[in-house]
Amino acid sequence: MRALVCEAFGPVENLNIREWALPALKPHEVRLEVHAAGVNFPDGLMVQGKYQVKPELPFVPGGECAGVIREIGESVKGFSVGDRVIAMPGLAAFADAVNVDHKLLMPMPAELDFQQAAGFCITYATSYYAFKQRAQLKEGETLVVLGAAGGVGVTAIQLGKLMGARVIACASTDEKLAFCRDLGADETINYSKESLKDRIRELTDGKGADVIYDPVGGEYTEQAYRAIAWGGRYLVIGFAAGDIPSLPLNLPLLKAGDILGIYWGGWAARDPRGNMQNFSELLGYVQQGRLQPLTTEVYDLGDFTRAFAAIGERRARGKVVLTMAHDPH
Repeated sequence: MRALVCEAFGPVENLNIREWALPALKPHEVRLEVHAAGVNFPDGLMVQGKYQVKPELPFVPGGECAGVIREIGESVKGFSVGDRVIAMPGLAAFADAVNVDHKLLMPMPAELDFQQAAGFCITYATSYYAFKQRAQLKEGETLVVLGAAGGVGVTAIQLGKLMGARVIACASTDEKLAFCRDLGADETINYSKESLKDRIRELTDGKGADVIYDPVGGEYTEQAYRAIAWGGRYLVIGFAAGDIPSLPLNLPLLKAGDILGIYWGGWAARDPRGNMQNFSELLGYVQQGRLQPLTTEVYDLGDFTRAFAAIGERRARGKVVLTMAHDPH
């Protein structure tokens, strides 16, 4: 089968599409025909050897996908050949097929197509965990979202509104902010033209933001934190700007503010039952029509460099997905 293979840590341009043999199916696994796979910021870091997890070389990247079960291990219960499922293999999704532990599968709702389903797991799970378990976001609170037009930013807008927050979306261009308004953002800030700190304060009548969701880092972190409300919660999602910022610790002291690290993967491994409960709730929102997963950047597997560039250059609006040749969409 075809797979996108990392032979040595380095730029994503060095990846190759080549023939790749799957190992024998284990009793607890299913073999999934991959129709689409979600591309995430950590995938690029992993390929470059800059992520906290370094897979053994060579490896196939890709942590989430959707497809059809083609073969089932002898101890697998609850799934059948032909089922459409969402999978979180952690690695190896950028391929025509992947072996996945059946505990890492979820039935794919009829309301989603393969592209939507492929990009559902990591970004929505990260934001929901951030808001539900970590920030305990409450109805009526003000949520500021940095990098709001990107893959995780879009989910933060959608879930923030679903949970009853007033959402202030922040991005670097007016075009991105118009996109955020279409998603339901109540207010917007162009931080390439305006003072992030001053505008947050203005839009909150001087109170500051109750919750700040930051997947960007860099120069905007301190600006945003200086506009946090008393007892506010700052969510550290990632560092798309490239620089890991420092923060004067007198700021959380004076604001009685929390700084909360959001490592969804680590939490999910420690609390698989809580993680699956979160997914059950998210899929319920989809089935009720309250949540519409957005996939705006779709590329064929052969265009993987463009897919990674859309994320690395922070041009993506919403989720980036790779599709395989047998995908009917």
